[in-house]
Amino acid sequence: MKVDRFESWLAVDRRGLFCRPGGFHIDPHGAAPRAVITHAHSDHARPGHDHVLATRETLAFMTARLGAAATLGSQAVAYGEMLHIGDVTVRLVPAGHVLGSAQVVIEWQGRRAVISGDYKRSADPTCPPFEVVACDLFVTEATFALPVFIHGDAAAEVAKLLKSQQQFPERAHVVGVYGLGKAQRLIAMLREAGYAEPIFLHGALIACSEVYESFGVRLGPLKPATGAKREELKGAIVLAPPSAISDRWSRRLPDALNCFASGWMRVRARARQQSVELPLVISDHADWQELTGTIAETGAREVWVTHGREEALLHHIRSTGRRGRALALIGREDEDQ
Repeated sequence: MKVDRFESWLAVDRRGLFCRPGGFHIDPHGAAPRAVITHAHSDHARPGHDHVLATRETLAFMTARLGAAATLGSQAVAYGEMLHIGDVTVRLVPAGHVLGSAQVVIEWQGRRAVISGDYKRSADPTCPPFEVVACDLFVTEATFALPVFIHGDAAAEVAKLLKSQQQFPERAHVVGVYGLGKAQRLIAMLREAGYAEPIFLHGALIACSEVYESFGVRLGPLKPATGAKREELKGAIVLAPPSAISDRWSRRLPDALNCFASGWMRVRARARQQSVELPLVISDHADWQELTGTIAETGAREVWVTHGREEALLHHIRSTGRRGRALALIGREDEDQ
């Protein structure tokens, strides 16, 4: 017998999205007995869970960042591996967001739900691409769910950075990047564009970069920016968390040219407010066209929307004849924002 409403087995409680027949939460924002984690960003991977199920890469990042993925035990799952948890079947498929990121595919009584986590559809040399899974219910993020957000070609943004570096060879180009995912993607894209010089890293970016390397993602020569000689940093590319660009740390860089790699750089007023001289529109989230296109590709007749610009996307969903619902999940924001 099929259940007509997904709300009867997928519910939002004080910890977040809960699968009742499986007895687990997906990306709970508070400590939970059993958690399935889509990826290791801190707004999705919180400490204190008793048991955690995730990809090997996500567990490695959680251990590097939190000290331990779970207090009692964790289980690493390969993409596509089918598990039985309680009365449901669960598998993880690539989300294309960062290394190890996954969508959670849950099947119960003949119905299939896909919880996307964060995802993108654009090319990324550091992680497997997003995989479309046909489903009855699609739970999608909505970080950039406004028609104004069309991210464009990330490779062209990398070319802008290299052109600026050639034009201003005495200035250190310090780029604000999120520590897990964006930093490593930008490094890999610089290498693809032919940049072979050492790239200097703020100390906060080193641990996650080492995890990428441990999983076979080659990032080329990297050096710590702290302790580097001022002369060595002239004309160099320096990556740092966004918060470090505006603090004392960046003042020691030679005539620093402030850059920021983010989908938010599509909003020029935001770049000006943050004193960004060279905004780089490079996002690890789906833009408006990718969000709406992905919903159509899944074939889902019901779509739930989480954390972001929900209203515009819900309007689009309902205009296509699908059932739409906004989930009131707290604690879902861009990391390092």
